[in-house]
Amino acid sequence: MASQFQSIGDFFPSPLLTSTSRPNTARTLAPIAMESSLKLAVNGTLMRGLELNPNLLKVGATFLYETTTSPSYRLWSIGDVHPGMVRVDQGGAAIALEVWAVPAAGLVQVLQQEPPGLCIGKVTLADGEIVLGVLAEPLLCQGQREITNYGGWRAYQQDQGPG
Repeated sequence: MASQFQSIGDFFPSPLLTSTSRPNTARTLAPIAMESSLKLAVNGTLMRGLELNPNLLKVGATFLYETTTSPSYRLWSIGDVHPGMVRVDQGGAAIALEVWAVPAAGLVQVLQQEPPGLCIGKVTLADGEIVLGVLAEPLLCQGQREITNYGGWRAYQQDQGPG
């Protein structure tokens, strides 16, 4: 019996998909092909030059651009090791991040190497586009230092000085 799901597009809406050789529509993508990639917004140690960025590079991810979220997120420092970003209904701010094209087959590998309490969810960018992104479980942020006012992990790290 054949699976009712024929492509990665059956799992994710087409705006989240990109392809190096085909139009950006889920129905024209081959079944879970290596050239299929997903936009992934990262706000911490996965960013260029930071500790976990090699995890993206190992799976063939490509940096696309820097941007910010819509002003509906808050950010915490989790033990000064990595940030945790949570969407809120009030009191949020725009948080700096990077958007990467991650091969669909590599997304699970990247997630498995993330610190406990981080997950993948939908993130709204400043321009209204919705992409997958790294978020924190709210429980992870309890008792941690809120750093939303810095506008991003890099700005917070720069303010803290050398480690």
